[in-house]
Formats: sequence, C-alpha cells, structure tokens
Amino acid sequence: MSHPNRNTLWADTFVDELAEGGVDAVCLAPGSRSTPLTVAFATHDDIEVFSHLDERSAAFFALGRAKRTGKPTPLVCTSGTAAANFHPAIIEADRARVPMLVCTADRPPELRDSGANQTVDQEKLYGDAVRWYADIAEPAAEPRKLRYLRTTAARALGSATGTPPGPVHLNFPFRKPLEPTEVSGDVPDDFADEHPLAGTGREGPFVHVSQGVPEPDSASLAEISNAVSDAERGLLVVGPADAPMPTRSALSELADETGFPILADPLSGHRFGHDRTVVGGYDSYLISDVTDEWPDPDVVLRFGASPTSKVLRQYLERTAARQFLVDSAGGWREATFTATDLVVADPARFARRLADELTGQTKNDDWFARFERAESCHWKLVEGTNEDFEGGVLSSVAELAPDPATLFVSNSMPVRDIDRFGKPRSADVTVLGNRGASGIDGITSSALGAGSATDDPLVLVTGDIAYYHDMNGLLALARCGVDATIVEINNDGGGIFHTLPIESFDPPFTGQFRTPHGLDFEATEGLYDLDFDRVETLSEFREQFQTSLDTAGTQVIEVITDAEASHRIRESLQNTLIRELSD
Repeated sequence: MSHPNRNTLWADTFVDELAEGGVDAVCLAPGSRSTPLTVAFATHDDIEVFSHLDERSAAFFALGRAKRTGKPTPLVCTSGTAAANFHPAIIEADRARVPMLVCTADRPPELRDSGANQTVDQEKLYGDAVRWYADIAEPAAEPRKLRYLRTTAARALGSATGTPPGPVHLNFPFRKPLEPTEVSGDVPDDFADEHPLAGTGREGPFVHVSQGVPEPDSASLAEISNAVSDAERGLLVVGPADAPMPTRSALSELADETGFPILADPLSGHRFGHDRTVVGGYDSYLISDVTDEWPDPDVVLRFGASPTSKVLRQYLERTAARQFLVDSAGGWREATFTATDLVVADPARFARRLADELTGQTKNDDWFARFERAESCHWKLVEGTNEDFEGGVLSSVAELAPDPATLFVSNSMPVRDIDRFGKPRSADVTVLGNRGASGIDGITSSALGAGSATDDPLVLVTGDIAYYHDMNGLLALARCGVDATIVEINNDGGGIFHTLPIESFDPPFTGQFRTPHGLDFEATEGLYDLDFDRVETLSEFREQFQTSLDTAGTQVIEVITDAEASHRIRESLQNTLIRELSD
C-alpha cells in the first residue's frame, strides 16, 4: 500500500495498530494540525467515527463510552487550547479509573516557544492525571521508527487499560503538508515490500499486552478468611465501580458463604440486576440516632470507590469493625482513614477465592433482621408519600427504567437521590455517573457517550445547572446518532446547597450559592431537534416518562421542583423513619 507522504504513512500506521489492538471507535474534533490523524481514523473501515465540534464535549463523550465498554475510545484534536478543553474529562477519567487515549496534534519542535500561532506548551499538559505520556517522534519513512510507532500504540492501549485503568496522552508533532498530498520521494513505493515488519506490521497487534491479576498470597487469604469466619456480624459494602468490579455472581457467592448483607451503591453495578436481597436504603437510617442502639459489625469487606452516601461513610467511621479495603491497584480510597486493612487484589478473583476458603457461615438472623426491618420501613415510607419532590422523581426512574437500560445520573442531588430513593430490583439497569471528581461539567456528553455503546435504552437524569453547563453536548444526538430520555430537574439553581450550613446565611446564599438563573430551556427543542415537555407533579412525570420510553427519538422532560421544599421532605421522611425504628 503506497502513501503520498510521511504524515499519511505515520498516521495510517498508528491507527491500524489501534484497530488491531481492539479500538473500534474514535471521537474527532475538527482542526488543521490534526489532519493526518483525522483522515486516518475517518477512512479506516473498522473504526466508527463520532464527530464533535466541542472538544470538551468530545472528551466527556469518549469518557462515557469507555465507562460502558471498559475500553478506550481515542480522542483527537488540533494544537493549542483545543487540547486544554480535554482536561476536565481527563481528570475525571484519572480519578474514576476510566480508560482513555488522548491524541493531541502539535507544531514541530522548532516552532515551540517561538510565538508561532496556535502553539502552546503541550509537553505533559495534563500533569500526573495520565498513566503515561509520550511526545511522539516526528514522522519518517524509516523501519525502526515505524516499529517504534507500532509498539507505542500497543503500549498506550496497555497503559490505558492496565491496573488501574486511566488516561494516556500522546502528543503528535506534524509538519506540513498535513493533507494526503503527494510528496515526491517522501515514502518509497517499495517501502512495505522492503520493510514488511515496519510497513505492514504483524498479524494482530504488533505487541500483545497481557494484563496481570493481583491477588493476595495464600497466607494472607487464610488470615482474612479466619477474620471473616470469626465474625458474628459482617457487611459487604460495594461502592462506585471500577471496571471490572466483582461480577454479580462472584459477590453472590461471597454473600452466600459469609451470610453478610450487601450494601450496594447505585453506581456499584450491584444495586440492580441481583436475584438476591440487596440493601439500598441505608442513606436514610444508618445515622447515630438509629445505629447507637445497634451492635457494631465485626468485619466489613469493602469493594469499589468510596460510597456516595455520606451517611454510610460516617457509619463505617463510627464502627469498631475490622475493615478490609479491596483494591486492585492498592489505592487508598477511604477518606475517613478508619479502615484497618488494604487488600491489593482483583476484586472478582478475590471474592471467589475468599468464598472458596470459607466453609459456610451461619447467617446471623438478628443482624439481618435489623436491616430487613429498616429497609421495609424506609421503602414503605418512600412508596407511601404523596409529596411532589425531587427524590420521588429518582424513585420513579429507578422503578420504571426498562430492563435492560443504561441510566446516567448527574452529580449534586440526582446521584444522592438515586442512592437514597432508588429501590433495588432485579432488572438489568446499568447506573453510571461521574463520581471520580464529581463535577457537573460534561454530564450530558458522558451519558450520550455511554448510550452510543449499547442498544439498551438510555435515560439521563440531570439538574438544570448541569444541563446548562453541557448544552453543547446535545449536538451529539444528531451527529452521533444517539437517542435518550433526558430528565431535567429544574429547581432554578444549585439545590444541593440547601443541604449545607451556608443555607442559613442569606446573603450571600441566594446570589452566590443557589444562583437562580431564570433560563427557559424549552429553546433547546428547536436548536437540537428534540421533544421538550414540562411537568410539575410526580404523577405527570411518571406518565410522561413512560410515554418517552415508548417513543422513538429524544425527549427532554423538565420537572419543575422547589429545592428547599424537596430538602424539607427528605428531612421529614428521615425523621419519620427514625421515630419508627426507635419504637
């Protein structure tokens, strides 16, 4: 295969290696300096192209897609501030351990620090937020350099999907011509024949990367098994998921052998889809007013990131239990600093090996009964309330989401409300969110990226500020062929600040924290070719939500709520539950 110039050869070689390594999609943002990469991706038969006009939206789209698939969707942009706009999503990918491959185009070395237009310092632009950085060599039709490039592509994918997974940054300097223009003598016609290893690579990836699986040695596993076996009361706490987390079957095996309840964060992959009892209402009742009368657990086995629920985190802080943090990368994700043991192990393999070590525990019926009673009281109160409030919206979404479905929830109140009011069910609902750095930027784009990776119905629940923050991302509905049901909870500002002490200080509370905006988002209907409906009651919402699920295309359902009133209802429900559990 002949190439008109060295840039084309370079970019085609790199993209071919990514495809051989399993890459099947890319997010491209327009720009001149990235032309060689853009053309190579756009013309590759085995790679689906998602075109984005906004680099920040592109990066969050790639992030969401990787959350759903477990593998990176490369990002490509031109030089300058375009690359800086990738940074927020890279931070999220780093903190949430999401595989990502960032390919930034750059000016050639002699133009750096020269005042050349659209030239910024892109060397290690993202600091330590990336797993690996490489400033790629300048393109050349040389055998050793082409082998280096193929190896670099394999290394980049291996680093992005390693332990822990995360973002990798490759910076590509290109000289003109950037287009596939013929340059006489640049690439010899017989290059591939003369240098087949460099010119065409190998069958499959040039370098196969085998990821190891960390696990404790036999002595450590036996010690953990003894601690679990000796415990009368234990808990399995599953926080927001890394990929992969323990499979449902692995966690079920461990629950069967330990006899411990499973407390599952909605983002854990275990709140929904289990055929067993899962504890989901803990955010309402694991407070000192209730648990001071309970015996402490003896042992807690913790998987995943730190739980969304502050109530659960504080409960674990108060207990005298021995707490085992299971983390494949040996990371410390427990900010109360009360856990006692760090287990560096692949969660699924550890769960299965520990289950095999145990001989079967006698279920502590009294311990289980405390959680069963609290769960029953909590869900009866939630289902029995006639109040129109934000928690009821998330409760309804969790109840009515199709089986299967992908559900993406925004930060601030939606993720907290799905935590407290999303009742566990056996439906295969994959709940995702950006809890690595917990920002509200890029929520819509992340959700649409996740939706692009599956045929499952996509539901996004977001707030009005987050919706405003990423309206650019709605362009992906048409450009990337994604449909969704978008639930936009509009309380005219930052409702979460009603949960903080600053609420009592007004001013500056209203103007600087709640920040009412008065925007009418119905204008997005015509701008982005979607259907927009506004509702004010929970019964209206449930009807409109079901209609949207049964309707093709994208619908935005705006639910008008009162943030302060919703917060007072949350407090009232919790106070009622405390009284019932104290009787």
